[in-house]
This record gives sequence, structure tokens and C-alpha cells, in this order.
Amino acid sequence: MPRRRQALLLPGRNYSVQGPLLMYTHVALQSRGAHTYPIQWRNVDRLAADGQAMVEGVCEQTEVVLDRVHNDDPPLLVGKSLGTAAAVLAAHHGLPAVWFTPLLQDYAIVQALRRATAPFLLIGGTADPAWNQALARELPGEVCEIRGADHGMFLRGRPLVDSAHALADVIEAVEAFIDTAVWPRHG
Repeated sequence: MPRRRQALLLPGRNYSVQGPLLMYTHVALQSRGAHTYPIQWRNVDRLAADGQAMVEGVCEQTEVVLDRVHNDDPPLLVGKSLGTAAAVLAAHHGLPAVWFTPLLQDYAIVQALRRATAPFLLIGGTADPAWNQALARELPGEVCEIRGADHGMFLRGRPLVDSAHALADVIEAVEAFIDTAVWPRHG
């Protein structure tokens, strides 16, 4: 019986699954036959109150969905900012992941990324205060870094088309990661 491809989409605090990073990833996943589970955070302001509440709350809410979908083929986690707190679950369960603008200043998230056994992709911009270029490159995952991009992956002060090109570069990296590290294409 073929394995079922599944992915959980974990939004940011002010970045829904309709945001371009998650929306294009969602389309890429569906085009590869994956069933996607978008999460909508409950009590998002409480989740963002402090680091411990964030990690515990995001993991708790993600675990509820994970319990429903986890089978013999580990689902892919795709998180943006706040959603990257689920790196703790990814490390614990050995799940592959794509982390958009990960909160690399959070100790629990960084430690989870260090412990990860499944492949993951970190995507960040050099103008994002949550990004740490040196740390990202020390971690065991793959890195896609956009020069000058902020936390929303926009290149502020530049023509909008530059941000669109950056989005294209990010989505190209996501698709390559999915096709090589998560669900390799054969033949």
C-alpha cells in the first residue's frame, strides 16, 4: 500500500497560511499528492507572550493535529516564525521540516534544531532580527538565505519586483528540498 504524504502548515502570529510563503508551499505539496493540514492558532497572543508559553502552546496545539495524521510515513512540518516553535516536536518525533523565518534567538528552538535527526530547511533573511546567519549555518539542516529580506521576506526600500524574485528563489529552494530530502522523486 502506498504511503500517504502529509504536511502540517503552522502559521506565524500575524502570518496566516494564506501568506505567500505558506500558500505557495501548500500548492507545491498538493501538486506532489500531499494532504495538507493547515493549523489556526488558538489564543495566539497568549502563545506569543513569552518563549516558554510559545513553545508549549505551539507544540500542544500541533500535537493534537499530529496525533490525528501520524502514520508510518512521518508528516512534513512547515512553519513560519511562531510556528517554528514546533521544531521541538520535529526533533522529538524525527519529522522533516521547512522553517520560514525561524526564531533563532529562542533557546528551546535552537536546541531542538541541534537535536534534529530528520532533514530540515531553514529560510531567513539577513534583515530579519530573528535570523542569525552564523548560527543557521552551524545547524545540521539546509539553509536558504535571502540577502536584505526582513521577517516577512520583503526587501524593504527596493522595487516590489525584487521581493517577488526573492519569493521565487525561496519557493524554488522549498521545492528542491521536498523533492530531494522529503519525498525524493525516482526515475
